[in-house]
Amino acid sequence: MRWSTPLLLLGFALLPAGPVLATQYERLLTEHSRIDFVSRQMGVPVEGQFRRFSGQIAFDPTRPEAASALLTVDLASFDMGSREVYDEVVSRNWFDVRQHPTAHFVATGLRHLGGDRYEVRGQMTIKGRTRDITVPFTFRPQGRTAHLTGSFALRRLDYGIGTGPWGDTSVVADEVLVRFHLVAAEAGATPPAARPGGRP
Repeated sequence: MRWSTPLLLLGFALLPAGPVLATQYERLLTEHSRIDFVSRQMGVPVEGQFRRFSGQIAFDPTRPEAASALLTVDLASFDMGSREVYDEVVSRNWFDVRQHPTAHFVATGLRHLGGDRYEVRGQMTIKGRTRDITVPFTFRPQGRTAHLTGSFALRRLDYGIGTGPWGDTSVVADEVLVRFHLVAAEAGATPPAARPGGRP
């Protein structure tokens, strides 16, 4: 199975009873999608969001072995509601957006876990460092769109995020929870009008 080129950034409804008709979802609707994250500072959860990302996807639930996906995230688009925090996080010690403006997830394999549950394997690249990750998600068709929803944990220090004095994990936790809700459309489908918050 080959996955190509886009984010990791993936939501899906229970598959309908009876025969499943082949449907190819191949256009990521970023205006209806979200990528959020939760980190912990001094033990207190702090939420944020990436507001700009793009991706390519090809997924037919009847042929998961032929799927492909690529997600690219603009790291400078992160939002935690504070200009002071923003200025620090785009700096060299954190995302270093001048040298590494984007993060990439490229899928390398997909496994159906039963029902609406799937698991995608792939490679995440941030600040020039690539790590293998496994991401569980659900697949829910809705009209002529598919919703892929899931979450996964990554360790920021594996990617050199938060170095120097910020390497102390008692101040900022190493583990960051990433949550996503991605919406993809069938080939040729007219996308629904966007709604506030990035969700349909």
